[in-house]
Order: sequence, then C-alpha cells, then structure tokens
Amino acid sequence: MNYISLDEYKKAWVFRHKDMPISSEDAAQIKPMSAERAAVLWTTMVSREHDHPDFFDKTDWCGKDDSFSETINWENAWEAGDEQLPEEILNHLAWEANTTVYFCMARDNIIETSFAVFKRCWQNFMFLADGSLLLGKKRDAVVQFLESGNAKLGKKGAVK
Repeated sequence: MNYISLDEYKKAWVFRHKDMPISSEDAAQIKPMSAERAAVLWTTMVSREHDHPDFFDKTDWCGKDDSFSETINWENAWEAGDEQLPEEILNHLAWEANTTVYFCMARDNIIETSFAVFKRCWQNFMFLADGSLLLGKKRDAVVQFLESGNAKLGKKGAVK
C-alpha cells in the first residue's frame, strides 16, 4: 500500500482547520504516503543518512548552503491570509498545475499531491513547516519551509 487515507493521517487536523477549509475535491487529492513508500522516496530524493530536516548536514544536498540561493519570508503572507503563495516561491518553482509534488517532513512522513492543490491549500501545509521540503517529480527546483517563517529557495542535488 503506497498511501494511507487522510482520515488515518496523524496530522490530518491541518486539513480540517475551521479557518482554512479545503474542498472535498482537494482533500481527495492530498495523499499521505505509507511509512514504507515515504522511506523509499526520502532515500532517493532527500537523504540516505538522516531521517528529519533537523539532522541534515553537509553530507546531504539539503544540508549544504550552496544548494539554496535565496531566503524569503512566507509567514507574512500566511498571517495576512493571502490565498496565493508568495510570488518569489511561485516564480522560483515555475511548475505546471499538474506537477506531482511531495511535501517531505521526515523519512516516514511525506504527502503527495498536485502543485495546483498545494497552491490552493498552502496555508494548511504551513502548519507542518518544520524544515519541510517541497519537491516536484522530475523537477530540480526545491523550497524548504522553515518554522521561523522563512523559506529557502534552491535546487535539488544528488543523494549520496
């Protein structure tokens, strides 16, 4: 089994927040991965050595400063209730609406959806911003959302 239902997901409350409702159509496209499937994706796209962003170091592409070119603030737009992701993030990613995206929180905690759904529900996802990486399938651009309210814009490197 590659996915668990949103109802079974331990942090599903972020998608049921009364102040940030999402449509049933979008909820159906938010697919938390099973721990096994998440581990495979994490190992291939994020890190073979470290299970959580707190532990990234220079052996991981995502732990290297030169993997990221710019840091911007996402929290101001979130606090203001902006429906759209900050423009800098949209410009950096420049992904099509149907791009498959992975919101990677830890080796055993990844959510798959489309970029269109992520953009519509981005405020809900930010409750889970703790060094979380937004990766696109077959895409090099990456965003790391930090708990501080900042986001690092960069390019995905090879997993060693």
